[in-house]
Amino acid sequence: MRIGLILLTLLMLGACKSPEARYPVSQNSGSYIRESVERNRELVAAEEEYIKDLMAEDSTTEYLSSSDGFWYYYNKRSTDSSNTETPEFGDLVKFDHSISTIDGEPIYAEGEKPTREYAVDQEELFSGLRQGLKLMKEGETVTFLFPSHKAYGYYGDKNKIGTNVPVKAKVTLHDINKNESKNDD
Repeated sequence: MRIGLILLTLLMLGACKSPEARYPVSQNSGSYIRESVERNRELVAAEEEYIKDLMAEDSTTEYLSSSDGFWYYYNKRSTDSSNTETPEFGDLVKFDHSISTIDGEPIYAEGEKPTREYAVDQEELFSGLRQGLKLMKEGETVTFLFPSHKAYGYYGDKNKIGTNVPVKAKVTLHDINKNESKNDD
């Protein structure tokens, strides 16, 4: 009996050692992230090259390049020399837009999306359109060509626009209501 008690005591003392850290079975060296970045760079380059080819084929349209990574042209440009205001942070703009594939196949036809009121840089809107609206004046209609990373990106719009789809957006800016509160400071 004494031997059994001694063995039990030794067994219990042996089970009380401090816990050891568990290390992962495999360690990732970051190669997946590097490969993903490289894939994305290749995707962006291919989309931009395709868009540039489309623009080169269309010699009748004067395309402008944005410093934000997209291209655009005016369907209707303001000729009023007193109309110089463009939207800024906090301004409330009212606009209509349609979206098509970069080749011109309608995704959301004109009138399919309701007229939208948008507080500049204070609400959700895909980055290309957010930046494009800031280039426009009241009454102008502009067509933007957005690579997928400036449009709906990897996730699409979870409705009609899929993964990594470059789009063409035709936008008419109806109204700019300046945010007066920023001038009250």
